[in-house]
Amino acid sequence: MPNLVMEYTDSLEDRLNTQGLLQDMHQALIDSGLFDLNSVKSRTLRCHSWLIGDSEDQHDFIHVTVELLSGRTPEQKKALSQSVFAILTEQANWVGSVTVNIRDMDRDCFAKHTTI
Repeated sequence: MPNLVMEYTDSLEDRLNTQGLLQDMHQALIDSGLFDLNSVKSRTLRCHSWLIGDSEDQHDFIHVTVELLSGRTPEQKKALSQSVFAILTEQANWVGSVTVNIRDMDRDCFAKHTTI
């Protein structure tokens, strides 16, 4: 853990360096000192269909979810959210909607197998 998932509208594909943005946010998670290096996982999901308000496919968005195993303090989670959000607004402040959500996962309900 953690898992960072960046969802974004496919209309941003040609106007935003999504790989560079993902790498910068991934590095921010590593630099936070809250996680083991090999436990940090990040990926993007391009949205082909979306609705915002009463308009279809007219407004762009980026939404980042960071899922963490429970146990971090509110201050640690807030600092992580602010760090990711700062990167987003620095690189994509022209996008119609940019949001970050930090979520706790229940340790007792999480299962994992890895060879990394």
